[in-house]
Amino acid sequence: MEKLDDILFYQLDKAIRTYRQFAQHRIMSAGFELTIDQWLVLQAIVDDPNRNQQEVAEAAFKDFASVTRIIELLVKKGFLNRSIHPDDRRRFLLTPTEKTDRELANIRSITMQNRKTALKGIPEADFDCLHQCLNQIINNCKKS
Repeated sequence: MEKLDDILFYQLDKAIRTYRQFAQHRIMSAGFELTIDQWLVLQAIVDDPNRNQQEVAEAAFKDFASVTRIIELLVKKGFLNRSIHPDDRRRFLLTPTEKTDRELANIRSITMQNRKTALKGIPEADFDCLHQCLNQIINNCKKS
């Protein structure tokens, strides 16, 4: 019988979850008030301010309802301004605030250190190979 630790996708999920816990702990310990999921949503909006909420959800790998709740929290915390979209009254225009700019800039050094710690001991060639393999898995799954 196959053991969980022998299953590649179990190991991938375990690595991702372990990293997220590690990263979230480090971010909170440094005094920041954002969760990893809130950071993902904010970063998706900052990367492309013209994205609608569905596109933000896809970019952050979250369902629409979760993104709606996260955006509501980010507005309450002062990270986003929400206004009616000038071209489509059914949509909102989400604008990052100065607080967002400061918080993302300050968190950046922690996230870079988190990544460095997580990737320690992995040779550059292996990292490149892993990146290619992961992209191939993504492409294979999108084709099916």
